[in-house]
Amino acid sequence: MISVGQPAPNFTLFDSAKNPINLHDFTGKKVVLLFYPLAFTSVCTKELCYVRDNISLFNNVDAQVLGISVDSLYTLAKFKEEQGLNFPLLSDFNKEVSSLYNALYEEFSFNMKGVSKRASFVIDRQGIVRYAQVLEKASDFPDFEAIQSTLATID
Repeated sequence: MISVGQPAPNFTLFDSAKNPINLHDFTGKKVVLLFYPLAFTSVCTKELCYVRDNISLFNNVDAQVLGISVDSLYTLAKFKEEQGLNFPLLSDFNKEVSSLYNALYEEFSFNMKGVSKRASFVIDRQGIVRYAQVLEKASDFPDFEAIQSTLATID
């Protein structure tokens, strides 16, 4: 379980443009990790389009949003393009990072195994977790007010 106050576990994942992205690349910047189950599904699309439409709320407080799912790079590239998403989507196809952050369903709908849970983490400029929410129900929506409130408290 990832707890507030602990260092965020580092990772490297590829984004939808096939670039390796390492969490430590963002040291000195606030980071919002948004784990989500599957591209193109209704709640995931609503969540990520909310971020797209409100990206200034994150940019204005020097926060980098990173979306993470177990979808392939190719699926994420198509999803990002079709939805006009303006932040990186990272592929955790091997499920290692979702598992590391305790944000992985062992069993999901339609007998799918190993799908990311909807989860959000705010990481401060020094790499410390300042907010953590892992939702058990995929239909629940992240608490963006709590995320923004946490971001506002980080210098």
